[in-house]
Order: sequence, then C-alpha cells, then structure tokens
Amino acid sequence: MTHLTSPSARQDRPLSGLRVLECSSFVAGPSGCLTLGMLGADVVKVDPLGGPADINRWPLSERTGQSLFWSSLNRGKRSVAVDLRSEEGREIVMALATLPGPDGGLVVDNLVGRPWLTHEALTARRADAIQVHIQGYNDGRPAVDYTVNAEIGVPQMTGPAGSADPVNHVVPAWDLLTGMTAVTGLLAALRKRDRTGEGTYVSLALADVALAGVASMGWLAEAVEQGDRPRHGNHLFGAFGTDFATCDGHRVMVVALTVRQWRNLVSVTGTERVFTALEEAAEVDLSLETDRFRMRETIAAVMRPWFAARTVDQVTQELDDAHVLWSRYRPMTETVALLAADPERSVVTDVEQPGIGTMTSARLPLRLDDAWTDPRPAPRFGQDTDQVLSELLGLSDAELGRLHDRGLVAGS
Repeated sequence: MTHLTSPSARQDRPLSGLRVLECSSFVAGPSGCLTLGMLGADVVKVDPLGGPADINRWPLSERTGQSLFWSSLNRGKRSVAVDLRSEEGREIVMALATLPGPDGGLVVDNLVGRPWLTHEALTARRADAIQVHIQGYNDGRPAVDYTVNAEIGVPQMTGPAGSADPVNHVVPAWDLLTGMTAVTGLLAALRKRDRTGEGTYVSLALADVALAGVASMGWLAEAVEQGDRPRHGNHLFGAFGTDFATCDGHRVMVVALTVRQWRNLVSVTGTERVFTALEEAAEVDLSLETDRFRMRETIAAVMRPWFAARTVDQVTQELDDAHVLWSRYRPMTETVALLAADPERSVVTDVEQPGIGTMTSARLPLRLDDAWTDPRPAPRFGQDTDQVLSELLGLSDAELGRLHDRGLVAGS
C-alpha cells in the first residue's frame, strides 16, 4: 500500500530522492526534518515501541484527543516503530541508516544515552555517513528552549519597565532556529560529500544556537560594555516603536525605523508642529533613530490622544493610507479566521489528518518558483513500519511477521 507520505509524491521537489533517518522528538529535530520532508526528502522517522515522549504532547484535539503538536511537526514523514532496546531492533535502525546509494546515509537525531547510534558506528558500515546530532549543551547535558532562554538573559529583558520578575516567552524560538540550523548543517555536509566523498559528524547544541543568536545581534557585546539592558516594556529598543490603545478597546503596534516611516507617522497624526518645537527645546533630531528612542516616552505621550480618539477601523484606514508601519494586536483565533478569507495567498492551509480530521496547518514558507508547497498529513504512529522495512531492507512478509510476533516492531 502506498501512503500519502510516499516519496513517489515528491518527485518535483528540490530534495527529491534524499532519504533522511530521523530519531528525534519535541521541536528542534522534528521541525528541521519537517522542512527537509517538505522540500522533497523521504524522512523515515524511527521511534520506540509505545511511541516517543512527545506523542501525546499538548495541544490536543478536543475532537479525538490526539496531539495537534505531534501531528503538526511530523507531517509528510514515514513512521517506523522499532524496539530500540533490543539488539535486533538496533540492527534494523543501523541498516536503514547506512543503506547504500548517493541519497542515503543521512541521520538526524537528538538521542541521549544511545551509544550504539554514533558516527563511528555509522561510518564503520558506511564511510561517507552524515549524522546531525542535536544536544542541549555541547557537553551533552540536557536542556530545553525554556531553560536555555532563561539562562542567556532574555526573560530579564522582557516585560514591563520597572518589574523585577522574569517574563518567559511562549514560542520555543531557539528550538525552531536549531531545527533550521540542523537543516543547514545537513545540506552543507551533503554538499561536502558530493564534492569529496567524505562523511561528516555535525554536532549542534541548542544553547550554542541561542548564544550565537544573541551574540550576532550585539547583545552580548552590549552586556560586556554597558551591563544589563533595562526593560522598556513594549517600546522597541533603539528606535521608536510602541503600542497604542484605540477608543474601542483595541491595541495597535506602531514602528518607525526609517526617516520616511517617522515622517509618515508624524504627518498622519498631525503632530509636526509639536515635534518641531520638541526638537528645538530638547536639542534633539528626531530624524535620527537614536534620538527617537531616547524621546520615546514623550513621543508616545504626544501621539496617544490621536489613537485614543479613533476606532481601530479608523486607525486602520488612516495608517494604511499614510503608509505607516504598524499592525493590530489580534488573538490567534481571529488571525486564523482572517487568513481563511484569502487562502490562495496564505501560508496557512488545511490538511486532512487521519485520526483528527480537517486540521489547520501550513505550507512550506519557501515559495519555489513563486508556488506554494502544500502540506501532507502526519502518519499514524508506526503506520509505515512494514512498508519501509519491505521497500528499503527487502524483508519478506514472513520475515516481517516474525518481527511482529517477537515484539520487535509495531505498526499497521
């Protein structure tokens, strides 16, 4: 039986033909392999019997109780369930990981305490094997996005001015960035193999991605030179940007990074004379980004009445007509409803997910030749065990039956 996740449906995509063995859970590894799969790679996800640690992670579907999290991050992959504690099960994984051919020998994992799946073991069976191993810290200690983010200082920069309490974010941004970095690492290693015939062991630590990220924005250098940055609430650091309330209870975020954006904002709010006087009195030049930041509280106080006198619809019309850089704060339910009104232009779309039904999902954000790549559903856990072992390892029905009888594999 050919499932919707079969590689035969990916022939027109850039990574068509590549086969990636994924042994990972939670966000970083699965999100990276999701991208590889949407680009056309055949991602064979190997998980332990009974399911991985994240198979029931929230949010859950109210209709069926199945994990929306797991179903979203594993779209388009093939699922193989194997007893990873047994020698026979491990042999199956190693055989899948080291199959011959120019498009095989690619492994992405975040396994801890699994010394049998090492690059040395892989290269003993396939010299040009490529392994991307994702860790918490580069010394092997465990970490997740929320502990790493706390440790590097971001929650101390986030939140209301004057507050001493840390403010966590809800998006696992470093995990997602680690997933994309894993994709970059794998493709770079594959490029090297194409040129030299050599394999590569790519090790990638979540904490290193986070630290490199804040360092690349100059935040660590700032801390060394100037100490910890104070909180600024919803004010954009280093430029003018903040939120305003409308008369009907909505809030909008307005940003002026460039001189043109600043002038458009001043013009539409009718505050030219006030700011001309302010520049003279305070000896500042509000065409400069830095001076706008230093005067942010005064600027916000001057502009606040303009927003407070208008409904959000009026603000929308006037700011759009003036080409101001801004956006409205929306709950996620409203965002989804708005995107549904123009489905052809949106990265968000629906997918028919077995066990859940119609589920809101997303296309590949990369538009290839200006065309979207639609998502495919996630497999049921273990759905492709027999298909993969038959197709890739050549196991007969009798051999598959013996594996099932001994409890070494599972699936439909």
